[in-house]
Amino acid sequence: MPSKFRNLIPSERFPAERDRYVLYVNVVCPWAHRAVIVRALKGLEDIIQLVEVDARDPTHGWYFSGHRGPEKDPVNGFRWLKELYLEADPHYNGRITIPVLWDKWEGTVVNNESADIIRIFFEAFDHLLPPNLREANKGAAAFIPRHLRSDIDLLNSWVYDTVNNGVYKVGFATSQTAYNEHIVKLFQSLDRLEYHLSQPQHYPYLFGQYITEADIRLYTTLIRFDVAYYTLFKCNMKMIRYEYPRLHAWLRRLYWSEGPETGGGIFRSTTHFDVIKRGYSTVLAGNGIVPAGPVPPIMPL
Repeated sequence: MPSKFRNLIPSERFPAERDRYVLYVNVVCPWAHRAVIVRALKGLEDIIQLVEVDARDPTHGWYFSGHRGPEKDPVNGFRWLKELYLEADPHYNGRITIPVLWDKWEGTVVNNESADIIRIFFEAFDHLLPPNLREANKGAAAFIPRHLRSDIDLLNSWVYDTVNNGVYKVGFATSQTAYNEHIVKLFQSLDRLEYHLSQPQHYPYLFGQYITEADIRLYTTLIRFDVAYYTLFKCNMKMIRYEYPRLHAWLRRLYWSEGPETGGGIFRSTTHFDVIKRGYSTVLAGNGIVPAGPVPPIMPL
């Protein structure tokens, strides 16, 4: 189901202002993780508040348990994330998803589509940032360089359908036919990404020397692949660490790097393997038994 709230910042109703917006996330979720990474890479920590929704009920959805995050929403005092949606629209009957970008001043949801949120974060607040962090000043090092925009959009499109979303199509397949169809598409796309990285212009990152939006969007799926999707989602034809040497090197490069290109190690510091494995085990397996492996969750460089 498409996201309902698709407002953009800046706009007449939602100007780009400091301490006005809140990003609600859960660290298990790859869609929320991409927004967390971009917020940190862009230096927006003091501009956009971050709130972790740390638990999920099978019936009522996301809620604040106090285990990792707060016991209640520090902005509105809510216990359940669905209260946030109903505050924005009392007649809302869609899915209660994260991430959510919330406007404290208007008391409403701005956007709940992760692809929109990260593009908002890339540029909307640049006037509040130091010149070196503004996309207009970064040239080829921008997250979506002008000369690569169409190529990035194209790769994002098929990666979204067959990889980002593809692992869920496999994991939640309700028939053998559906499972067989989607797992073939998933691994065809992983093969295609492996070949993509073999091209000189696509090294060390997906579009060359600099990390782009495409790297961020793929990272949050592949960092979960061996530890969660391979076992719990039955995406078990191949593992990244054994059968995809270029993707494996690319993934470890992003995770382990502490250089300026990763903001001093943001990919690593925002990835919580123990929480990820426990979260997927609870949702899919039902019994909450967490797989022990693989060991280590990511190989050293």
